Amino acid sequence: MQMKDELDARKKRVLQAIVDDYIESAEPVGSRTLARKYDLGVSPATIRNEMADLEMLGYLEQLHTSSGRIPSSKGYRFYVDGLIPPKPVSDEEKELINRWYRARVKRIDEVFQETARIISQVTKNVSLVLAPQMTQAAFRCLQFLPLDDRRVITVLMTDAGFIENKIMRMPDGATFEDFQRMAAVINKNLAGHTLATIEHHSLAEIKDEIQDEPLYEAALSIIHRALESSKEERLYLGGTTQMLEQPEFHDVEKVKDTLLVLEEEELMKDLLHAHMGDGLEVTIGQENEDSHFKDSSLITATYHLDGELLGTIAVLGPTRMEYAKAMSLLEYMNTNLTDVIKRFHW
Repeated sequence: MQMKDELDARKKRVLQAIVDDYIESAEPVGSRTLARKYDLGVSPATIRNEMADLEMLGYLEQLHTSSGRIPSSKGYRFYVDGLIPPKPVSDEEKELINRWYRARVKRIDEVFQETARIISQVTKNVSLVLAPQMTQAAFRCLQFLPLDDRRVITVLMTDAGFIENKIMRMPDGATFEDFQRMAAVINKNLAGHTLATIEHHSLAEIKDEIQDEPLYEAALSIIHRALESSKEERLYLGGTTQMLEQPEFHDVEKVKDTLLVLEEEELMKDLLHAHMGDGLEVTIGQENEDSHFKDSSLITATYHLDGELLGTIAVLGPTRMEYAKAMSLLEYMNTNLTDVIKRFHW
């Protein structure tokens, strides 16, 4: 590419040193700092000239005339594509992550919740996990718990550990014993059927056995709610407080719009869908189409199971993020997440 051809070896070394230093310090980088901290083999004057050239070519920016330089989106892109130093997940970190899953994950929905938590904890940035539809999970059982004289808590469970909760009002004249009887009928008829096939499964036998129209309608409501939930992708978000700890976002007014956008679930799902592909993808600063993320970078990885695309995991943070660490973590989590899901007989 032309972008790479215009930088000689020395400019590449200077650019890499600037990006590495700025990621670590969050302070604009000057020629004296580079000469003191990095063995570039040239004088501070030569480094200044190289920095001026890199700025002219669009790889660096200068916030103030008296300050040092910071990388531009173009500079970060060059760094990510060719200069980034490898930083694999350590054995200690792998063991910590595996122990975390073993200790905290009992149900399939907790897999995605804890994945979001792990990513945000390790990267110190916002994490996003787009979980797949649950239609292939099989119906296990329906239970009712008494809440008060007129209401019950409905708990629907699948073989994958997916749970749907709902508070329901009992029809007039119905008792909690009636709901327990209804649960026994439903469990006998639907156990083992996947959520995707239940709506095609004949419910006539359930209606005949219940022999109570209001109760049957209540049963249908429960089943349909579970079916609708199973068709929805779920978004798990972690680390919004981690974002506020980044120096770029100490000004709450500056980050307020971004935090509000993160609460827009459908918008965030669309953002992840737009990056759903094979392998790792990094979108930097001005490359983001959404104006709320022009000062942010998004790293995404799509995970599969038995060749089927399941969902996306992502890190969202300032352009001054530790790319090597975040990219290595997502690659590891991508593989590990598939293994964890398999434990639940997906």
